[in-house]
Amino acid sequence: MPPKTRITKDMIIQAAVEVARQSGHENINARTVSEQLHCSTQPVMYHFSTIDAMKRAAYAQVDHLHSEFLMTIPPEQDPILGIGLNYIRFAVEEPQLFRFLFQSGYAEENNLMEMVDSEGLAPVLAAMQEGAGLSMEKSRDVFITVALFAHGYASLIANNHLEFDEKLIAEHLERTWSGAVLAAEQEEDNESNP
Repeated sequence: MPPKTRITKDMIIQAAVEVARQSGHENINARTVSEQLHCSTQPVMYHFSTIDAMKRAAYAQVDHLHSEFLMTIPPEQDPILGIGLNYIRFAVEEPQLFRFLFQSGYAEENNLMEMVDSEGLAPVLAAMQEGAGLSMEKSRDVFITVALFAHGYASLIANNHLEFDEKLIAEHLERTWSGAVLAAEQEEDNESNP
């Protein structure tokens, strides 16, 4: 008889992510995760004393997947447009995971400014700063404008209220980006030439 598979904490987290992907984060529990792993609930509860702890671990994994997805941009594409489109594409390709990340209440950040200042966003802001040639402060302002625009589109798509039209969304995203950069450049000029 082959030895039993040892169920690890990482296996449980991956199974919880898969449950969220298939049927929503609301359905992550010891039974659904153990079914995904083809085991009893005992190993699940051994590694996670509460379902909330398991959901938080799954959330962290989905957040990591989302960050990788955002930063996978074709070399020929403008990095800012690519990040914005990838944000929306994630909502198209992974609507349940998008809702888990942004509509479940599991985010560690309590407001937009905490999100902008989070470590996970540093590579995105650096790419924006390089692409726009602005100060970090103005890059943050541009990010907020573009992020709110992209999030609105992504939320509508993830909740089945809007179809994904990449060409149209790319045009709107480009316009939003250009306008936000222009406004930031004007603000920098006004601040340096009072």
